Amino acid sequence: MAQCSFCSIDIPAGTGKIFVKKDGKLLNFCSHKCEKNLLKLGRKPAKFKWASKPKKASAKEA
Repeated sequence: MAQCSFCSIDIPAGTGKIFVKKDGKLLNFCSHKCEKNLLKLGRKPAKFKWASKPKKASAKEA
């Protein structure tokens, strides 16, 4: 299973889209929304709650 290059969710086999950059690096996308945000709009996934994984609770919070 591949992971989306923007939102980091697992992409089931046979779905999604693969983009190959000029340097040969592969970018996997689960949706057009993720593809557009990264490539066309140049956005960083860390700035979006829907695109970032939930952070683990630290020892101080537990």
